[in-house]
Amino acid sequence: MAPDRVDEAFAAAPREWFLPERERDRASYDGPIEIGQGQTNSQPRTVAAMLRLLEVRAGDRVLDVGSGSGWTTGLLAELTGPAGDVRGLELEPDLVAFGRANLARGDWAWARIEQATPGVYGAPADAPYDRILVSAEARELPATLVEQLAPEGRMVVPVAGEMLLVDVDPDGEQTVTRHGFYRFVPLR
Repeated sequence: MAPDRVDEAFAAAPREWFLPERERDRASYDGPIEIGQGQTNSQPRTVAAMLRLLEVRAGDRVLDVGSGSGWTTGLLAELTGPAGDVRGLELEPDLVAFGRANLARGDWAWARIEQATPGVYGAPADAPYDRILVSAEARELPATLVEQLAPEGRMVVPVAGEMLLVDVDPDGEQTVTRHGFYRFVPLR
């Protein structure tokens, strides 16, 4: 069986690039790994499932909410290719610096990590986005993020322990489907 695009992205953005030096020998561990500031580098199997649900296309504008170590930002950049635009947002200043340094290991000039604005979900001033990946658990579906989706956009977000996929059709109508139970750090 030929590798899919997500497998290829994992090969091009190896997890060890995005882990603290003391944790790099654990990169193959299929579980979350602490990266500091109470945050984790997510379980690879979970990240792969989220990316497959997201169905990132070449050239997409993608918002990566809760970019943490920068791994998902690098994976998303690999999936969009150079015609894409990937913007990672992270609240913790130390993790913004850590994520940027990690992201610099790859050749993804079209991807960046920025300091998130406390109390604001996403980057509404620069919306819409074709895809939004949220790597932190919301208590309820964040309407402000849904509003940042372009027509035919998709968002994957864990809400109250359940992975949700939000699809927006060409007319702006939303469909929400459920895709299993997961644990994440809280969205704030």
